[in-house]
Amino acid sequence: MAAKSVVFRHYERALAQWPVDALRPQISFQNVIRGRIEKQLGPASDKETSYDPSKESKDTLVTPLKPYDEKAEMEQVNALYSLLENRYAKQYPLSERTMKPLSKPTYYEDFINELEEAPKRSWLERYIHSWKGFIRWQ
Repeated sequence: MAAKSVVFRHYERALAQWPVDALRPQISFQNVIRGRIEKQLGPASDKETSYDPSKESKDTLVTPLKPYDEKAEMEQVNALYSLLENRYAKQYPLSERTMKPLSKPTYYEDFINELEEAPKRSWLERYIHSWKGFIRWQ
């Protein structure tokens, strides 16, 4: 039981540091992971329970939970921390040639600017911007 609370605290700490998606704030990675954690580590998983198909309606698809494995859960927490710390970006940095392709050297800079501007647009600006992609002035 104590191991579960340690894993739960690690998950909560990692998710508290996770950035909110500005493009899709209604779809939260934190909420998805918290739901999975509560299913796996919540009060229902403290006692040994098994899947009972007679309790479910025939319309729902239920995946039975795997038994709690502390080592596997800590590996999952470690994966979250490694993404938060940009471990792989630091370990395998991208070269200048990759970030500035010869065909369009400003491609990734433009892409980042577009991602930062998109959530701030009004519905009319989004609509006009979407039509700009369909019309080519050449």
